[in-house]
Amino acid sequence: MTHPVSATPSRVLIVDDDAALRALLTELIEDSGFVAFDAIDGQEALQVLRQQGERPCLILLDLMMPVMNGWEFRQAQLADPGLAPIPVVVISARSDLTASAQTLAAQAYLSKPVDIVQLQQLVLQHCA
Repeated sequence: MTHPVSATPSRVLIVDDDAALRALLTELIEDSGFVAFDAIDGQEALQVLRQQGERPCLILLDLMMPVMNGWEFRQAQLADPGLAPIPVVVISARSDLTASAQTLAAQAYLSKPVDIVQLQQLVLQHCA
């Protein structure tokens, strides 16, 4: 597997209310040579993104979360010129995932349970 060559590894933000999935995704991303950080909902994700100077190379976004769901997060992200360019991959168990991802202008979408190979390819595509 190819690892990034930069001195500072690229960062991936995981936004999901499922702690077990966040832990699994974190492990997969870090095993690929990147840094993972997470948020439990869209509101926390916006706070984290606005507080940190370095932007992630990719956001993995669940849709159905309490407080602020994925649609609300994406609307706020796209309205913020500093955050809008960050690519988003939607990860959800929704049956209409393709249509949902298209309405969100997401770069890609993955169904739960997540295909590990697809996830790694998407992270490499956006972060390497």
